[in-house]
Amino acid sequence: MSCFSCFSSHEKKAPRRANSARRAQLPPAVHKEPVSQPHRPVTEIPRTKTPAPAEAANKETGNNNIAAQTFTFRELATATRNFRQECLIGEGGFGRVYKGRLEKTGQVVAVKQLDRNGLQGNREFLVEVLMLSLLHHQNLVNLIGYCADGEQRLLVYEYMPLGSLEDHLLDFPPDQQPLDWYKRMKIALGAAKGLEYLHDKANPPVIYRDLKSSNILLDKDFNAKLSDFGLAKLGPTGDKTHVSSRVMGTYGYCAPEYQRTGQLTLKSDVYSFGVVLLELITGRRAIDTTRNSEEQNLVSWAHPIFKEPHRYGELADPLIKGDLPVRGLNQAVAVAAMCLNEEASARPLMSDVVTALSFLGTEPEHGATAISLPSPPIEHNMSGAQAKPEDEESMIKERERAVAEAMEWGGSHSRHKTKSRSTSASSL
Repeated sequence: MSCFSCFSSHEKKAPRRANSARRAQLPPAVHKEPVSQPHRPVTEIPRTKTPAPAEAANKETGNNNIAAQTFTFRELATATRNFRQECLIGEGGFGRVYKGRLEKTGQVVAVKQLDRNGLQGNREFLVEVLMLSLLHHQNLVNLIGYCADGEQRLLVYEYMPLGSLEDHLLDFPPDQQPLDWYKRMKIALGAAKGLEYLHDKANPPVIYRDLKSSNILLDKDFNAKLSDFGLAKLGPTGDKTHVSSRVMGTYGYCAPEYQRTGQLTLKSDVYSFGVVLLELITGRRAIDTTRNSEEQNLVSWAHPIFKEPHRYGELADPLIKGDLPVRGLNQAVAVAAMCLNEEASARPLMSDVVTALSFLGTEPEHGATAISLPSPPIEHNMSGAQAKPEDEESMIKERERAVAEAMEWGGSHSRHKTKSRSTSASSL
């Protein structure tokens, strides 16, 4: 699918027969106690020099910044029943993911076994351990521990029973109901909150760099959590506007300026979020080679429609087109269009995106009067036919107004909910 060799491929769901070599003799068990870490209201990430990849994973097991548990290979082999095929729940360029149960605690976990010949090496393994040990938020997947025995590299996460967003939006079986509108917006809001935390709360800020539908995991209540931090990078600080990096990520989700120059900013993540939001709205893949040539790239196909608000309905997923709020659709498309602006500086901050989406992800309560979001105005000519905006500048202003209105409604809704809870509490 990718035309760039440096881009990672999409994760494959179809399991393959496990290699019998992984059932080789297990190393002796050497368990190390986890090191506690004091609570920080704002996450501070030390800017330490990355050690050599060959020794980094083992060297970092004694770092006082690591709060994750360490596991032996034997413990994780036992948890996954020796990495049996029936425990395999995912597979991709990084390696394989197995469902397991820890023998000591009985906790159900997901164990990612890195392929030593795959796309994720020692450096990415170290980055993921460091990042998820220091960053904690309800919309980031929880790293329970890791294993760095010999040449083995494994990561242990909390188990997410509903799998990835890709499983429910793009790869769901015929007998499964498609995600409804409010679940889609709830997932978008959760992913946005995860990015907001990385951009605004972490110090220095963190650029996620690999946002895509397969990296957004879902718990039993469809709460979204970002996973796979192997490509994450510390963002610019001080007077710096960007960090330079070799182009990494997944084709179709990367910001155009990052692909051209290798210059990475927080707005690169905003662009990737816009692609995921557009996938949620349309039910289409970012890149789909099975479609007609003009529709294979989702963003390229959608851009002309962004310029004509009266065509926003064409972007709605046909599977839910008859069961979604039209004005909510208009607002979501307006947010996606802002995030996908070709000019990075014109894209919104993730905090603004969170505010704009906070209302769209809330399903109206049963019996309550639904609040209608204002929709973008549609201009008409004398004959009654719909007319296009006069120029690109007016279209940009229209998108900004739509996002501003969504933010206003989001803020008002949050204040209304807080006031309602206060009133209920005072009446007790």
